Amino acid sequence: MKDRLLKFLFHGAPVRGELVRMSHSWQQMTAHHDYPAPVKQLLGEMVAAAALLAGNIKFNGALVMQVHGDGPVKLLVVEVQPDLALRATAKLGDGPITDTATMRELINRAGRGRFAITLDPRDPKPGQQPYQGIVPLDGESMADVLETYMRQSEQLDTKLVLAADNDVSAGLLLQRLPDHGGAHVITDEDAWDRATMLGGTLSRDELLRLAPEVLVRRLYGQERLAPQATLAPRFACTCSRERIGRMLISLGRSEVDSIIEEMQTVTVTCEFCSRKYSFDAVDVTQLFAHGVTEPAAQTTRH
Repeated sequence: MKDRLLKFLFHGAPVRGELVRMSHSWQQMTAHHDYPAPVKQLLGEMVAAAALLAGNIKFNGALVMQVHGDGPVKLLVVEVQPDLALRATAKLGDGPITDTATMRELINRAGRGRFAITLDPRDPKPGQQPYQGIVPLDGESMADVLETYMRQSEQLDTKLVLAADNDVSAGLLLQRLPDHGGAHVITDEDAWDRATMLGGTLSRDELLRLAPEVLVRRLYGQERLAPQATLAPRFACTCSRERIGRMLISLGRSEVDSIIEEMQTVTVTCEFCSRKYSFDAVDVTQLFAHGVTEPAAQTTRH
């Protein structure tokens, strides 16, 4: 079953929907990480949510979703490019994580966890800064957090159903669109209530097991829908030797030289894809002199 994001509109109603299911790309995202099962589930739900939100915006840049936790999970990050290329990572602390740990126990144990969405433009105009919205981690699930964010930051009524396991990341998104002065004739005032009621019947097993095309027929087979684009989310990491080089330059020559003196090389591992980038003394000299190193330098993946 191919990874798909299916978009649809309700005829005569200000309601739009999306269904996403990712298996191949989700497995690629986590192949080099040994996350505990509750962490993988939470990260997978974020990946599905990020794909769904990115599928609804027209923005030339990255959508970055972050959770800053105060429990054993310190950071969750999902990044989505305009073409639905995704990558994700998690940073864990030293505390134990049980198989039955809840979201609150993982990331909001003392009530200090925060959730943020950043829109980072690819080609910013002069003076343009990334947009960021931040809200507390209110709720018992990632769907609760996202629904609160959309209501507070975007003023959009939103319904989310999310699920993830070792193999699949999937989700349903429904949104009630604002009325922009009657540009579209609304003939079905009850569509939002029906859409969310039916969406609420969707089980975790159905989301993980069935294709979006099958689910939309099961849920809304009696509704008049206007199918929209079908998109193909995929895993892709945007790390590069050039980016790592810029990061080393930002550290400063003395800091990098001290690592070279102690270790003979500076090795940086991408937290998203586990690709390793190594710089020796010659590379560092070239880097600080010219801003680049020879392209022959190798990268490895584990």
